[in-house]
Amino acid sequence: MPEIRLENTSKLYKAEDKRDKRKYYAVRELNLSINQGEFVFLIGSSGAGKSTMLKLIGGEISPDEGTVFVDNVNIARYFGPWKARLNRTFGIVSQESRLIRKRTVMENLMVAARASGLQRKSRAAAEKALGLVGLPDVEACYPAQLSIGEARRVELARSLLSSPPILLLDELTANLDDDTIWDIIHLLNELNSRGTTIIMATHASQYVNIMRRRVITLVDGRLFGDVKNGKYGDIV
Repeated sequence: MPEIRLENTSKLYKAEDKRDKRKYYAVRELNLSINQGEFVFLIGSSGAGKSTMLKLIGGEISPDEGTVFVDNVNIARYFGPWKARLNRTFGIVSQESRLIRKRTVMENLMVAARASGLQRKSRAAAEKALGLVGLPDVEACYPAQLSIGEARRVELARSLLSSPPILLLDELTANLDDDTIWDIIHLLNELNSRGTTIIMATHASQYVNIMRRRVITLVDGRLFGDVKNGKYGDIV
């Protein structure tokens, strides 16, 4: 199972105002390691850099400074067929939905499964993933027919298709009711107990405090706290 390591990792962005030519740090000088099988909560206020950090780890964007390693390999060196291998390492749920509105749930998952290299087993993988998230009966539904909670669980099913060793989850539980959040947390805990590394950006402080896992806090793009068995807001 892969180890993740960030060394002096920074990402810059341009201001939204086109008259402002300066660049600003989304995250700055991140130094940390995440071992195989860890469950990590990534917390911080909106704009603290949580989404950027997850995208850097998953190889969706490249750092402007520093390096991201997966199993001691600089992920910037993954290209061509190696890039596909990197993609199968991560199951990703973004804040923004990646479901295609004009395709059914099953069609969405089969498209994603084939993109992950599961050509012959795409339907079986999709059915298994939907079963894992507790939605075996929504195959023929379109995304617009689902509740917010169901749609997020379908996104989670999408991330599980290739049984990735690492899950990167960006506000998966946002705007969900307590029962749905707890069902998702229970599933993630079960996956983690089987060895899946989980890195989850969240504002759900109640569940962070219940779980008492590693808590990484970002403030203005910098690492502000990293606490084992921590609670929401712990910095030491």
